[in-house]
Amino acid sequence: MSASHIRPVIRRAVRADDAALAELDRRTWSPLHAVLPGPPLEGDPFFDAAHLPSHFLVAEYEERLAGYLRLVTPTPLPANAHVRQIQGLAVDTWARGRGVARALLNAACEDARRQGAVRITLRVLGHNTPARRLYESAGFVVEGILPEEFLIAGEYVDDVLMGRRLTV
Repeated sequence: MSASHIRPVIRRAVRADDAALAELDRRTWSPLHAVLPGPPLEGDPFFDAAHLPSHFLVAEYEERLAGYLRLVTPTPLPANAHVRQIQGLAVDTWARGRGVARALLNAACEDARRQGAVRITLRVLGHNTPARRLYESAGFVVEGILPEEFLIAGEYVDDVLMGRRLTV
């Protein structure tokens, strides 16, 4: 089978993914998408009390961990229970351009629908043009902009709020 016909396998994360996901997070850290001043420290766990394996979808490509997406409820409020929010998407450098991010987004929308959500939202830094294009191509639209919300590497950066309706 040619590489163009290989599809990523998406699954729920498990506790045993911790070290591999932590390493992927360190490798993919960039001021293009991160508001923290630097990558996570070596040895820091990926999962913690607020970031459980059940919150993450993991992509494998050719049996290698290729990326992840975090999908959660945006708030604990019952009035907001119909919404899911993507709070992190990373694809390893070697796996980019192979449909991994698109497969994770599609799986997140399906997972959100299964959970009863009718909307899915995310936040993306205004200067992250590749991510914004990906999200737009997946049906997300800009729903708001918080101008100059972050100061990253000496530059003010907008926080762009995007969302889409999930067809049920």
